Amino acid sequence: MVIPGEGGVAHAEIRRRNLSLMLRDLHLDGPQSRSELASDLNLNRSTVASLIGELAARGLVWERSRTKGLPQAPGRPSPVVELRRDGPRALAIDLSTDWIGAAVIGLGGVVIGAIRRDRSLANSDPTQIVDEIHGLVGPLLAGLGDGPQVVAIGVSVPGAVRAEDGHLHHAPNLGWRDVPLGNLIRERFRDLNVPVFVGNDASLAASAEHSRGSGRGSNDFICLWGEGGIGAGIVVGGRSLTGAAGYAGEVGHQTVNPDGNPCHCGARGCWEAEVGEEALLRRSGRDPLGGTRALADLLSAADRGDKIALTALDESGRWLGIGLAGLVNVFNPTRVALGGLYGRIFPYASQAVVRELDSRALSAPRAMVELTTALLGANTLLLGAAELALIPTLYDPTIGPPAGDSARVGLDQWRPRRASGVGRSVTQPEQARR
Repeated sequence: MVIPGEGGVAHAEIRRRNLSLMLRDLHLDGPQSRSELASDLNLNRSTVASLIGELAARGLVWERSRTKGLPQAPGRPSPVVELRRDGPRALAIDLSTDWIGAAVIGLGGVVIGAIRRDRSLANSDPTQIVDEIHGLVGPLLAGLGDGPQVVAIGVSVPGAVRAEDGHLHHAPNLGWRDVPLGNLIRERFRDLNVPVFVGNDASLAASAEHSRGSGRGSNDFICLWGEGGIGAGIVVGGRSLTGAAGYAGEVGHQTVNPDGNPCHCGARGCWEAEVGEEALLRRSGRDPLGGTRALADLLSAADRGDKIALTALDESGRWLGIGLAGLVNVFNPTRVALGGLYGRIFPYASQAVVRELDSRALSAPRAMVELTTALLGANTLLLGAAELALIPTLYDPTIGPPAGDSARVGLDQWRPRRASGVGRSVTQPEQARR
């Protein structure tokens, strides 16, 4: 039985999927020729031309002539397609233990502008922090002028976040519990009238690194991330491991030392309590709550060869390796990247980390894993938050109006089924072809 109109719906969905695939290809891999897109997407040239035309009409891409000197296949020159720099943008917000960061980021991971304020968020009032964020990002948004505006807000926070609505269940190092963070930000930024997506910092770091950094090319990847604490973004078979509600990845609260230090979560002997910033500073004889300044002083002392500093770093490296061995045994990744605090201390603690990993991980998964550091630097979490915020545009490029049309087309009501996806697997649109 043929349902009236069914063919048109199927055709529209196939086209939507192909537009999504093309936009994501350009978003992740940069400018490409028509012929390269046709090959990558397994589409004929006329279909590629039609898709490019629609993306261009919506202000998402443009075409230019191939630059002289670049390789060119035989035959008629193929124009190069690239993302418009004045296309849709995300407001990315990074709530870390010791600072607030924000950036306006476009498709392709282009950072339009960024700002950061160093300050401790420990035991702060969430509502006051949201007010502070609003004031901090004002100059960034004003700098956009009359150009394209923000289409969504993405927020990174060091805690357990419910993916559905951005509810922050617990952020031990901030002292926050049961905070409706997504709703607070949505209300404070109601003048923007855009959706808000909140994600765990380690998961968003993994998203950014899997898309653009140390995780590219690895379908089984772990990014360990933290400043005050430690968490993990885990990619298995090319897909993010998020758990039933988005709480997966809280590896810092696995017990590694039952008689160890008390943890901010209320337990004792958590991995975070043995390897986190406070433990490291305490071992070095510094104020455990000294934050970024105390850590910078510690690393400076280590550079000078200070034995106390080097011993503290070696001990933290030992605990880092102990927990990492368990993750390698459980998830069998091909690559593990250390970021945030752990990327900074790795040059000093690498021998201890590798020693414990070699002695504790099973030989077969240990032989397969490459240990590295995150590559994206200070913007990692902001890029991950932007990736989260831009999911709607990447999933369905037709939700925005054509260029020059000021009307919004369903963006405010759109919600992805899983808002905390990682890297190339954020939405995993089916490989439909026409």
